[in-house]
This record gives sequence, C-alpha cells and structure tokens, in this order.
Amino acid sequence: MKLNKKFIFNMVLIIFPWLSVLFIGKRSFKRFSFTGIFIIVFEILNHMYGKKRKWWTFYGRSNSFLLNELPFSIGPYMPVTLWLLKLSYGNFKKFILLNAIFDGIFAAVVMKILKAMKIIRLNNLNTLQFFFYIHYKAYLLYGIQYWYENMKDRHIYLLRHKWLHFTTRMR
Repeated sequence: MKLNKKFIFNMVLIIFPWLSVLFIGKRSFKRFSFTGIFIIVFEILNHMYGKKRKWWTFYGRSNSFLLNELPFSIGPYMPVTLWLLKLSYGNFKKFILLNAIFDGIFAAVVMKILKAMKIIRLNNLNTLQFFFYIHYKAYLLYGIQYWYENMKDRHIYLLRHKWLHFTTRMR
C-alpha cells in the first residue's frame, strides 16, 4: 500500500471509531475511560510483542510501528471498549458474548478484508489463534473495570466516613 493511501487508511482507522464516542454520553465516558486507557497501553504492549514474534506482516516498505500497529491500538480499541462496557457492564455473560462476536468478526472477516486490501496478513497465527489473541483481553477488561469501580466506591465511602467523623467531632 502506498504511503498516501496508508496515511488515509490510518486516519480513518483512528478518527471514525473516536467519532462514535461523541454519542456514548459524558457519564459513560467518565465511568469507563480508565479501562479504555488501560486497554490502549496494554494493546500497544501486545502489538510490540506480536510484532517481535512476527505474528503478522504489514504490506509495504515501512516496518514502522508508528505507521503500522499504533493506529490499530489507538484507533478502535478504546472506543469499542467503551461501547461494549456501556452496553453490557454488569452482565458478564453478555459482555463476553458481545466481545466474542466482535472479536470473531474481526479475526475471521475484517482480517481477510485487510489482507485483500494488502494492509496486513497473519504469519505465524491462524484465524482461531488470532481470535484468542484478541479475545483473552475481554476477561482482563471486565476485571479491570470491576476493580476500578470497587476502588472508586471504597474511596468514596472512606471520604464520606472521614467527613462524617470530622463533622461530628466539631459539634
């Protein structure tokens, strides 16, 4: 893929998912953004590991992480995470099912389209292995969100408790 087409593809890959976040709501964005940021960082580390293991190859001359893997990390991962958490958090089975559907479509359909478009191809992973590579993170995401909400609730409880204790001592 030529550099201009690749640049346009990367911009679409980043901008289009983030535009959907405008419709998620301020409250949901605040509630799930910690987990969304976590997944971006975690996914960058996963992409660096996958690149080192040569699990995939990007077409073209450039072997740049910035031009190849990074747009996939900062583009769809956080917005999709925010939407999946908004639609299903509180129902673990629904969350895992929605993630499995999205991950299955990406692994089986989108990756074939990306290969046909000469953007990326899998090397040392088959479609099922790639599905598990992207799907295992769903369990981690749910756990991180659960932990975050419990810590936030505990922090609020402690602040209220200290405030009540402080105000009663002042009487």
